[in-house]
Amino acid sequence: MALKIIPNADLERAIAVGASSDLWKSLGDDPAFEIRFSPVRKRLLVIHIAAGNEPIDPKFYINRGRGFREKDAASLPEARRFIITADIGSVGTICALRADPVSFPTIFRFEVKAFASAKSAETYIAHLNAAGEKTERIDLGKLPQHWTKIPNLKFGKRAANLTAQYAEANYRLAADLVASPASATTGTWLSVVVPVYNAPVRYLDDLVESFEAQGEQGTELILSDDGSTSPETRQWYEARHAKDNIRLVLNERNGGIAAATNSGLSHASGRWIAFLDHDDVIAPHAFKLIRHTLEQNPDANFLYTDELVVDDTLKPTGVMLKPAYDPVLLTGVNYINHFSIYRHSRLREIGYLRTGYDGSQDYDLLLRYLEGVPEQSILHLPYPAYWWRRNGRTYSRKFMDAATVNARRALTERFERQQRAIEVEGTLTKTLHRVVFEAPRDWPKVSIVIPSKDNLDLISRVLNDLFERTDYPNFEVLVVDNGSTNQAVLDLYDRYRQTRPNFSAAVTPEAFNFSRSVNRGLKAATGEHFLILNNDVEVIEPGWLKEMVSCLAYDRTGIVGAKLLFANNKMQHAGVIVGFGGLAGHWYLNKPREFGGPMNRLHVRNSMSCVTGAVMLISGDCLREIGLFDEENFAVAYNDVDYCLRAHKSGFRIVWTPFACLYHHESLSRGSDKSGERKRRFEQEKGNLRRLHTTQTFADKALNPAYSRDKSDPRIVVPTQLFIPSMS
Repeated sequence: MALKIIPNADLERAIAVGASSDLWKSLGDDPAFEIRFSPVRKRLLVIHIAAGNEPIDPKFYINRGRGFREKDAASLPEARRFIITADIGSVGTICALRADPVSFPTIFRFEVKAFASAKSAETYIAHLNAAGEKTERIDLGKLPQHWTKIPNLKFGKRAANLTAQYAEANYRLAADLVASPASATTGTWLSVVVPVYNAPVRYLDDLVESFEAQGEQGTELILSDDGSTSPETRQWYEARHAKDNIRLVLNERNGGIAAATNSGLSHASGRWIAFLDHDDVIAPHAFKLIRHTLEQNPDANFLYTDELVVDDTLKPTGVMLKPAYDPVLLTGVNYINHFSIYRHSRLREIGYLRTGYDGSQDYDLLLRYLEGVPEQSILHLPYPAYWWRRNGRTYSRKFMDAATVNARRALTERFERQQRAIEVEGTLTKTLHRVVFEAPRDWPKVSIVIPSKDNLDLISRVLNDLFERTDYPNFEVLVVDNGSTNQAVLDLYDRYRQTRPNFSAAVTPEAFNFSRSVNRGLKAATGEHFLILNNDVEVIEPGWLKEMVSCLAYDRTGIVGAKLLFANNKMQHAGVIVGFGGLAGHWYLNKPREFGGPMNRLHVRNSMSCVTGAVMLISGDCLREIGLFDEENFAVAYNDVDYCLRAHKSGFRIVWTPFACLYHHESLSRGSDKSGERKRRFEQEKGNLRRLHTTQTFADKALNPAYSRDKSDPRIVVPTQLFIPSMS
């Protein structure tokens, strides 16, 4: 571990007296050193301070997770010589200790060394004491290792602490993982390629130290410099000692990130390639866990990990907890990013990175690399494998407009390669993307099936919204009524029959069974696709049905769901997570209308395991293969979950889109299921769902394994075991 000693403005080297580099001169009354160490480090510090002409009064500021505060300072008694020891732990998110050696102008000696064991530290201390000088021996004890207050977290104080606990637990579990040792005879299995431009020395030190701390054979780090002009960066290169597994590629001119990365790739010998930025840090045990996952899945083609977000000083500010691979989500946001592992052979096939996509060169690479790759061979390892310094200085944040334009160009070209014309628009988050598919010359006929009974206000509104406020040109409406007696409702049906040839209403008095009503409508339908629609839905925007039908353009899509709001504009449906409460439930219920969720993914389309049947589009292919709704096991509740899971298990994609947004005045026409016979039936249907789909153990790929399944707004759960993905 390389320690960094950062002096403040009240200190300078005492070069005038011609002594060694550990001799310093205090220029004022507040000289201070910040002693910095990496997240993975030797656990014992030994600090030697020796006065020149007069006794000194050192003071240490111990970071207890809240920065350097006066209340956490330790003042030492005046003396001429000190040996101070401190246990900083072998891993941690607190990476600094402040030392104020004196409080007046003077010359003194100051040196710090780190040791992995108490024995080696004591050997060094014995050497220092060999001269027999009187020495004050001070032990600062075991210092705090992890931040307890994380600034700028959106989640609040409790979750901020939980973020650090989550990361630490993962690293402890990974340390205990028993993986087969890397074979020294198989050559380089991983090359980490990093484009560098005018990087601060501490960034490069942190990156190199985190690489070396992995302790994995068969890995190499390639730093590809993009014509840096910074004297600090170039001096760092000159001072580097040659190592077989850390290589410098010094490009003479500045060609941009893609060119520098490609230059580094030309020197890479690994079977797998990873890309990082020069300000990133590799998390503890990341290489071991990545190698273990790849060995467990030899047919994998791509692997990506989660991220711990840190500030400029490596203090955690959040986590990026990603879902399993979702090509639909990827067309809206590059949620994959780093730390990702590519097969080198495929990178060669596609010609590495392309220039001209500055700020989105990694997104363009992902889209081209993953095109045609079997989805089951794309793995997500839910482990915070790298620390992403989010300091606002990266190209894509500083020049976001250009990066967004380049991302949309890459998206457009991706669909053009499949002979599909698209345009790309912004979303509620302006830098994210909405793919707009070219409208067909003839929109396919959609059969809209509406189960209903009585309630004139609801049925009259939804019919008016369909015929007067929806711009879809080719649909039929089939109302399946289980016994209306309200004459006004029956008269309404007659008026629509007389004026709308694409309307029908069949009234059959019988006990309410939602699945049976849907099935009656589906059997009578003549459309190419089928929309199940509750009678308590209200249209907001005319293009909602065109958007839902357009989503069938995504490969293998069989079901599409909409964004639904309560009347108070709070979220009612943004997708259903299977496994919530041991059954299934809506996530982010009652959040504000424009709530974005993790990575703002609720502002773009997502693949889900399930969507609600209140507004559910079913493709003709899906209906023909999956069949009708289950009338026996799911007469009222969970029929939509059952149908979606049957489709999901048969390989159909289920898409949720925020670009079809409607109001859902939930259950206004039917009442509650919380008493009497309805309650007994509800409990039975919950049991049926568990029995048929084992929802209590279902791992929904739309949700990162780190999130809880106990409530609509999931929380981070500190893990007790590692999750290793599998292709099976």
